[in-house]
Amino acid sequence: MQLVKTTRDTLLRPLQIVSGIVERRHTMPILANILIRKEGESVSFLSTDTEVQITTNAEIGSGADVTGTTVAARKLLDILRALPESGDVTITLQNKRLAVQSGKSRFALQTLAAEEFPTVQQADSYSATVTLPQKTLKHLFNMVHFSMAQQDIRYYLNGLLLVLDGQNVIAVATDGHRLAFCQVETEQTFARQEVIIPRKTIIELQRLLEENDEPVQLDIAANQVKLTFADIELISKLVEGKFPDYTRVIPKGYKNEFTIGRDELLRSLQRAAIMTSDKFKGVRCIITPGSMKISSTNADQEEAVEELEIDYGGDSVDIGFNVTYLLDVLNNLKCDQVNVALGDSNSSALISIPENADFKYVVMPMRI
Repeated sequence: MQLVKTTRDTLLRPLQIVSGIVERRHTMPILANILIRKEGESVSFLSTDTEVQITTNAEIGSGADVTGTTVAARKLLDILRALPESGDVTITLQNKRLAVQSGKSRFALQTLAAEEFPTVQQADSYSATVTLPQKTLKHLFNMVHFSMAQQDIRYYLNGLLLVLDGQNVIAVATDGHRLAFCQVETEQTFARQEVIIPRKTIIELQRLLEENDEPVQLDIAANQVKLTFADIELISKLVEGKFPDYTRVIPKGYKNEFTIGRDELLRSLQRAAIMTSDKFKGVRCIITPGSMKISSTNADQEEAVEELEIDYGGDSVDIGFNVTYLLDVLNNLKCDQVNVALGDSNSSALISIPENADFKYVVMPMRI
């Protein structure tokens, strides 16, 4: 039975969309497969790891048949990538084997029954719906994603907090050492609601969301979030647990602050970081009126010193930071200047964008 007849690139796109979450090593071998369903000309491609599920559709079906099967995602993707760009591809299902043919190339792949594929159960109802341009949601995620924890035993930190509050959609991420906050204002009004979206889902969405004004609809349920955009549907379980109160973490009322060129500060920190080691990433910052001195040393008594002129008339502050946390935020921002606010050597620092209250980055000090 012929399932698909189309160009190689037309088939490659939906496969690339769904294959990102497929894991090669899994306790259930069928999860290394994708589910292909065909109803006439409409063909759907679905993948899941039981936590996240991605579905996309394409009008590339051949014949009026209704059928379904599952096949190894990576093998099919690798075959298509290796085929000539200009060629047509025909996919046929016969005797529980999937035949892929293009020109004089032929491949036969094992399949597993579609009925055995464990799809994620959709929520019966959703308590909130948000519609944003794709580039706005992508911007929210991009501004905070680097602060998410990785494999922390405090599992609620291994994700991103999404908050609906009034007309604002807020994204917050923290690993316990630094916290990133970003918000966008919408024309919609929401009752306050907080959900934690898993790290893997956020990384996948950053890959899939486009820099355009096309809408993405986000539906939130008690234990699930569903995003629908373009011809993609992504369903993800939520992380259970109580996220830290970010409003208490973000410092207020610091009097010691200055504005500095983002690129200038970034380059100085990159140079100072050369003298740090993998085990100890600390840099020392001494801020005095008119000057910021950045220094680093290592176990071999090697040293780097950077001095920057700043427009600053506050108290002298001698403070240490993990340089990686500073480089992460400066590399991620696109603005020309950043605002740095400090308390004392034992207080966290607040990095923000001048004349913009929508982004805040808090980083804890470290002993040098």
